[in-house]
Amino acid sequence: MQLDKPDIQAEVRAVFDRYEDALMNNKTEVLDSIFWADPRTVRFGITEILYGHEAIKAFRASISQYAKRIQRKVHIVTFGDDFAATHLQYERAETGLIGRETKIMARLPDVGWRVVSAHVSILAPADAGTQRK
Repeated sequence: MQLDKPDIQAEVRAVFDRYEDALMNNKTEVLDSIFWADPRTVRFGITEILYGHEAIKAFRASISQYAKRIQRKVHIVTFGDDFAATHLQYERAETGLIGRETKIMARLPDVGWRVVSAHVSILAPADAGTQRK
């Protein structure tokens, strides 16, 4: 298995960027389409624990606008042609709080790259000053 093939990295980065654009512009249908439409999909968020694509869609439908964020560091690793992990360190624009997001992505037959698992967290204000770069 080859790690970080440039063409695969570019494909995954394109999905990552599409997701970020959809998040910042409240394009719920795009966000929903990027997640695997399967009951095994998982998303752990800041305040929610969601199992299954339907639960994720229901959560997304309840959000009127997402918090604006500034990307601080993006890290993507790919494993062969069909599996990847993306990591984002960001700052919430309104509060300055530091957030972290991990997405596990797989290239699935007939649908392409999809997020199969995601985890989002915010550092507590006291922890933000002790972060490592």
